[in-house]
Amino acid sequence: MNPSRRDFLRLGVAGTAAAALGVTPVRAADPVLGMIFPPAGYPVPPEAGRLYPTGVRFLSEGVGLDRMTPDEYDRVIGNVVPAAERLAARGANGISLMGTSLSFYRGAAFNQQVADNITKATGLPATTMSTAMVEALRAVGAKRVAVATAYADEVNGRVRTFLEESGLEVVTVQGLGIIRFEDSPPVTQEGLFTFSAEVYESVPRADALFVSCGNLSTIDLIVPLEERCKAPVICSTEHALWASVRMLGLSGQARGFGTLLDRA
Repeated sequence: MNPSRRDFLRLGVAGTAAAALGVTPVRAADPVLGMIFPPAGYPVPPEAGRLYPTGVRFLSEGVGLDRMTPDEYDRVIGNVVPAAERLAARGANGISLMGTSLSFYRGAAFNQQVADNITKATGLPATTMSTAMVEALRAVGAKRVAVATAYADEVNGRVRTFLEESGLEVVTVQGLGIIRFEDSPPVTQEGLFTFSAEVYESVPRADALFVSCGNLSTIDLIVPLEERCKAPVICSTEHALWASVRMLGLSGQARGFGTLLDRA
């Protein structure tokens, strides 16, 4: 018997014994999610570790977006596939474009094309934050949606078009008017909570509230907003992470973070 065969049998016996004792045996390496963010040099967001502290690893790349305008999206969209290729070279098992407006700004067909181009270039499964939002809204049974955003009016029109092309009825879209976060007053948690809740409450009852923009800090607002609005709340970063880890074969469940993440 050669050493490698002996070692294999030893590990197999150890794994069986560990299972019999109720101990989790050593696993293969966790899957790796590669994330592409609009700004340059954007780190893995803390939300990733809070939702999924184990079972998956995260990598990030940025594409250099400076402002949330269609002209600026056009300037950087060509950087997405090279960023995906860098993530693949670093060991990613799947790629997610973590920019809502960067993926929805030319409509539903273009959003799908971006994901397809990533897969074609890397051979890896790919999704986008915009695709994830539609998946999340459908998962909670939403058909009529109230949308609170960080954006100015032009980009708000683009998100309305994208959602309607995706089969959802948009009952209102209201934004904070931000083009460049660095030029705007800080968005406080209290202010974002009040703004988002008032958007939902400004129209006849919608099935869900969608808070759009990955640069808004929403992880600690999902449950309070659901309690006030009495409806599911879908937010860009958290639910893009949900969809992205599901793409890698995980359940996506993260208890304590709202309706969808609780039950996934």
